[in-house]
Order: sequence, then C-alpha cells, then structure tokens
Amino acid sequence: MHLLPATTHNYLFRATETLAEAIVADDVPSRYAIAHVAALQAAAALIAARTDPVEAASAGRRRPWNAWVRLKKVAPELSEWADYFAAGAAKRAAAEAGSIRAVTAEEADEQVRDADRFLAVVEESLGLMAHTSAATPLRHDRLVG
Repeated sequence: MHLLPATTHNYLFRATETLAEAIVADDVPSRYAIAHVAALQAAAALIAARTDPVEAASAGRRRPWNAWVRLKKVAPELSEWADYFAAGAAKRAAAEAGSIRAVTAEEADEQVRDADRFLAVVEESLGLMAHTSAATPLRHDRLVG
C-alpha cells in the first residue's frame, strides 16, 4: 500500500473545506473565486503526492511554478482539467479584485460543480474514495425557481 504524504492530506482537507465555503458563498464573484482556489488546492494535493520532495525543493529554488503547468507534468492524464482551470485564472483574479462583472451566476455555479468533480478525480487518482458531492443543488439553482 502506498502511503500519501501529510501535505497531500492537508491539501485535500483544505480543498474540501474551501469547496464547502464556495457552495455557500453569498456573492457570485466570491463563489467563483473560492471554487477556483479549491481546485488549486486539489491540484496541489496530487502534485505533492506525485513529486519527489527533494526534486520539489530544488525546483522551487530555481523559479516559481504554476500549479496547472506542474499538474500537467506529474499527471498528464489530467491535462484537460489543468487547461480548463488555467483558463479561468484571469476571471478568478478579477473576481477576487471585486469585479461584479467578472463572472455570471451560471459561470460561478459551473466553477463550483467542476471544482467538485475535479476534487473527486484527484481523490480517485490518489487511490482514495471520492468525497460525497455537496455541490448540487447550488445557491443559484435554489434562487431561480
């Protein structure tokens, strides 16, 4: 049996907590940004599990790294996920900066659902049982009817 580093477990815990925060976020930009951060934390969990600690330390001294680029290197099977979330980084930055026009409610809900799915994919990639999704129904879905 392969034991996962404590860092991996820490990132998974944080991703789960952050995703729960995104689900109940009251405003659209926050919901989007927080969900995107949850996906980053899930990616960091997989990176931590699949990267040799000595290699990671030396790589960190050479130059900063982008989580989505690193994810594609350590988990090429998740390249589409990495590209998807990397493409949303500018929207997350705008949402974090307070732009109320950065994302729509539908985009925020989609981000939460996708971050939830991505976390489950990461958990399964690590040989863990995927969490029970709490992302549906989302706040927007409840408010629209």
